[in-house]
Amino acid sequence: AQQGHIREKTYGKQKVYFADQERLPAAGDAELRVLDADIAARSAEVQALLQGCRQLEAELKDLNSAMTTLDMAREIEELRKDCTTYTEKLERVKSATNHVTPEEKEKVCSEQKLYCKEWRRRKRMATELLDAILEGYPKSKKQFFEEVGIETDEDHNVTPPAAV
Repeated sequence: AQQGHIREKTYGKQKVYFADQERLPAAGDAELRVLDADIAARSAEVQALLQGCRQLEAELKDLNSAMTTLDMAREIEELRKDCTTYTEKLERVKSATNHVTPEEKEKVCSEQKLYCKEWRRRKRMATELLDAILEGYPKSKKQFFEEVGIETDEDHNVTPPAAV
């Protein structure tokens, strides 16, 4: 500092030393433009490297999340086992001799429709008859059903199947 190579500034009780910039050579406009162009080129290079780094990180993430060869082999083996199990099941079903013919199925379906229709008709008749009896009955419907011993579909949570 005494020789003039560095400068000294006092801030309160602290002293700060820094280089004397007046002794350094001043850069011309041409040199500043060259330096600015160099900075711009290096910034572009840094951006390109950062972009490449992001792409490589994304690729690494994809590769890490993908199945390994061993995992893939295990998965293939499991799928083959499932396939053979389903094939055996299919063969058993195909070889069964107790298949229902379409005629038998149609017959059963028509009988079910007939029985459901009859069930609804009889329930409606019984309800109308009981409502007629209850018009002159002094007690409640529930008490009448208990005295007579009538059990309804609702008591057993039963409903006729929907019409097909």
